Amino acid sequence: MGDDIVAESRATVDAAPGRRGAGVRPVWSRDFVLFFLARAVARLGDTMLPVALAAGLLQHGYGAGAVGLVMAATSVAFAGLVVFGGVIADRFSTRKLMIGADLVRLGTQSLAAILFFSGHVVLGEICAIGFVNGVAGAVFQPGVASTVPRLATDVQGANGAIRIAESAAQLAGPAAAGILVGFASPGAVFAAHATTYAVSALCLLLLRLPRLAGPAAHATGAFRADLAEGWREFRSRTWMWGVIAVWCVYMIAVWGPTVPLVAAEVVRLHGPRAYGLVNSALGAGTVVGGLLALRLRPRRMLRAGSVSLFAFAGFPATVGAGLGVPAMAAGAALAGAGMSFWGVMWATSVQTQVPPVVLNRIHAYDVAGSLAMMPVGQALAGPAAASLGADQVLLVSAAMSLAVPVALLAIRAVRDLIRAPDGQGPGVT
Repeated sequence: MGDDIVAESRATVDAAPGRRGAGVRPVWSRDFVLFFLARAVARLGDTMLPVALAAGLLQHGYGAGAVGLVMAATSVAFAGLVVFGGVIADRFSTRKLMIGADLVRLGTQSLAAILFFSGHVVLGEICAIGFVNGVAGAVFQPGVASTVPRLATDVQGANGAIRIAESAAQLAGPAAAGILVGFASPGAVFAAHATTYAVSALCLLLLRLPRLAGPAAHATGAFRADLAEGWREFRSRTWMWGVIAVWCVYMIAVWGPTVPLVAAEVVRLHGPRAYGLVNSALGAGTVVGGLLALRLRPRRMLRAGSVSLFAFAGFPATVGAGLGVPAMAAGAALAGAGMSFWGVMWATSVQTQVPPVVLNRIHAYDVAGSLAMMPVGQALAGPAAASLGADQVLLVSAAMSLAVPVALLAIRAVRDLIRAPDGQGPGVT
């Protein structure tokens, strides 16, 4: 399967008009492979972390709320600082910043491993480690947006490949963490997580990242001015802020309540094994969505991506309606495919439509806006379920997941955005 994907990506690149000769950067170049490995391995480690936290904290006498508190510390630091990380990434070498962020997380997760191995586990210290990880993530993440188009001319193909790798890691990570906890200890999972950051940093260290073309390759003004410029650039693109505005509603009404309530309902009605199956189906669907994004090249990418989001309704609807596990798994697989395809269309649109000098900052506003309302949706899920019933809340979420793509398609700037010509994204030298 991997060879087929490589061959298909290369064939697509070679077949595109005006792509031969000097300046062509095929998807599977040496440098993209290094970046691909860095993202895949780091994602594998990140998906292992919730299992390690849950097992480790519960083992040391803390409740389930402690796990949420540590993860919230990471999320708050990330969401609150990622916009500033975007300014920093546009002023300095993104590669060096990403390596530095990986090395910081190598240190924090190694420290966490030592604490869990020694049995000296204090919740405040683990929260502090989570907060530092969030800060490092806020510095790392903005650079991802500008790195992909600098490594591959076929930006959509590159994003599709990375999406597939991250989806596969999502499937493998929790299982690997469970095995390590069972045969060793939670400390071993933290040690493995630290190792993934070491591998990511090594791959990025070996990476030869082409320089951005043009005299304004980096932001050079005052920090506050650069931050304001990023906001102006973000606000000037109706298709971008329109999507983020709709996405805030999506996080509150769909994604926020769906994730915790699906887990609670499936486990309550069918047991944890059934939830594992449904979650695996969701991951498998995201792989399929990534494969579709490798093959399909719509002229209006956000229109096609918006249509694919209709598939997500099957996830909360099948659980809310109390259907059997096979139907839930099928709904989860469709949801994963739709979300994955949308993710590639969105990432590619941002990376190819935005000037390179402000791309990191705009991506940071994108990430911050996309995540800002998720905690609100999660916080409201419990009270809403207690008042209306979890099944009813999930059915409302299913209805809202149909309304969201309708709202996206109603925005003319979103549905009519034409894809940038291949090879004409951010320039490199």
